[in-house]
Amino acid sequence: MFMGEYQHSIDEKGRIIIPAKFRDLLGSSFVITRGLDQCLFVYPMQEWEQLEQKLKTLPLMKSDARAFTRFFFSGATECEWDKQGRVNIPGNLRQYAGLEKECVVLGVSNRVEIWSRSTWTQYFEQSEESFNEIAEKLVDFNFDL
Repeated sequence: MFMGEYQHSIDEKGRIIIPAKFRDLLGSSFVITRGLDQCLFVYPMQEWEQLEQKLKTLPLMKSDARAFTRFFFSGATECEWDKQGRVNIPGNLRQYAGLEKECVVLGVSNRVEIWSRSTWTQYFEQSEESFNEIAEKLVDFNFDL
């Protein structure tokens, strides 16, 4: 399981260091793609393959399903670590997430998320205000803390 929040920088070549414990869980080969809320999602290959199977079941005749799978898969790229434990994030993904210098790397259960620090700060501040309301809505999903 991935968990925690870490502050990192991305260099001018688009490389970022991911925390060692995340690297261990991600393995030698993993997938980075566009995530929701203007961040990047990073999946271990096993999780990516499970997600791929789920997305294959979406109805091709539904435009929303086609749009989502197009968005998700067209941004996906298989990545590996360099010798210093960094990953090179492709330019199109850096642009999508607004990654320029200061980044936040989050562990979120089955995936890692990479955010620009400013986008994460803004998102966190907005979400923090409604955290209790969101928690109450989770009861609808038969979820209780």
